Amino acid sequence: MFKGVFLALISAVTLLSGAARADDSPAYSMVLLTENFPPYNMAADGKNFAQEANIKGIAAEVVRETFKRAGVGYSMTLRFPWERIYKLALENPGYGVFVTARLPEREKRFKWVGPIGPDDWVLLARADSPIELSSLEAARPYRIGAYKGDAIAVELARQGMKPVTVLSDKDNARKLVDGQLDLWATGDPAGRYLARQEGITGLKTVLRFNSAELFLALNKDTPDAVVARLQGALDQLRKEGVVDSIFAEFL
Repeated sequence: MFKGVFLALISAVTLLSGAARADDSPAYSMVLLTENFPPYNMAADGKNFAQEANIKGIAAEVVRETFKRAGVGYSMTLRFPWERIYKLALENPGYGVFVTARLPEREKRFKWVGPIGPDDWVLLARADSPIELSSLEAARPYRIGAYKGDAIAVELARQGMKPVTVLSDKDNARKLVDGQLDLWATGDPAGRYLARQEGITGLKTVLRFNSAELFLALNKDTPDAVVARLQGALDQLRKEGVVDSIFAEFL
């Protein structure tokens, strides 16, 4: 009889310890994908593949703190190109992609957490450029560089413009100063940050044509309760000043 009681106690302890381990583990976990988009997300070594701690940037840190605060598990991978990771997040439950603009045509394709930070849309020119613009329509005759698959390039195309697109936005900075482009359609502060990485300064803003906010986009099959926990965690981090502190580290 004693042996039976002893085995029962061992079984109970085992079950309780298993339950404790389950409580310690996140109830839901996501695969998070991102790209090189400084200063929001970037590989520590500048390459087009990185994982976990080797991914740096404003958004990467904000997302990490948000998931930690919400108690939601995640893995984080930086890949290339943007169109590929966007498609993976769009088609695979449990996936998310950041950072991306919350455009009307994207609204129902994902569930959203944010905003994480601003991304004004600008047209940049060389410092010695005589170009002056009062509207986006006035830019139509010029050679405009943009980042393939990016929301800015999508919007320009939607308006019937034909931007020259590249797979890496920093290439547009070099093409601009080399005279291959007249204007560079990019984000602010991202564009200036990328240009500095290429040793390029002094570019001037000739038009600011949109003010956007950047978000974490989650596959639409993500449970609403998980989305709500993440949004609540981000809102609390912003209220506590954590988000502002992360921005100050990079800008």
